[in-house]
Amino acid sequence: MEKIIIIALFGLAWGSFLNVVIYRVPLRLSLLQPPSTCPSCKKRIKFYDNIPAVSYLLLRGRCRHCGQRIPFSYFLVELLTPAVFLVLYGKYALSAHFFAACLFSSALIALGFIDYYHKLLPDRISFPGTILGLAYSFFRPDLAFFKAVIGAAVGAGFLLFIYGAYYLLRKKEGLGMGDVTMMLLVGVFLGWQKTLLTLILASFTGALVGIALMLIKKKDMQYSLPYGTFLAPAAWVALVWGDRIISAYLGMMPGR
Repeated sequence: MEKIIIIALFGLAWGSFLNVVIYRVPLRLSLLQPPSTCPSCKKRIKFYDNIPAVSYLLLRGRCRHCGQRIPFSYFLVELLTPAVFLVLYGKYALSAHFFAACLFSSALIALGFIDYYHKLLPDRISFPGTILGLAYSFFRPDLAFFKAVIGAAVGAGFLLFIYGAYYLLRKKEGLGMGDVTMMLLVGVFLGWQKTLLTLILASFTGALVGIALMLIKKKDMQYSLPYGTFLAPAAWVALVWGDRIISAYLGMMPGR
């Protein structure tokens, strides 16, 4: 029980840090300086107003100084992060893969929210994550270095093909290169099978959301959705339940 509490508390604190990453990385600001401030009035946030999740509730989602509303996503990230960590702990216990999966999941959370708000997937997150994933593959019993490279090639290569084909047909970009570099990260950590599963899940979910937007909000076919926002949760689902999903699918194939 103590481990669960410690992981939950650390997850809350780490989620608060991820909010800093989500806000500052797209603006190319330092993650360390200045200390936490309100984006609207620029007043420094006191420590008692910076308690993860709790302060948001006590302040009713508003800045103490100017009353400007704090985005609900701050609260969501601070709750989502410990929830993700606890699920990973239930799956991997306190193993090396647990800590690696937590870092991978943190990158997915940051990339997903950044893409939602800015339609941007920063290489400052994807490239270091890819390098760490490749280095980690030398110590993994389940995914050797060569398989990690294949996973990266499959993920990035598939989106590069889509990028090139769409550009040749429509003479404009259908997705950004940030999606490609994000799939390098996903591929080196998940391997090619779960990377393909990620692409399938993200594409299917994105299509459903796109259809819903066309029906409800009257968006047309030209409306662009931030694909990274769908890739991030799809990659996490593939990380946690990918083996079961793939096994269930293969089990439904004729002759098995």
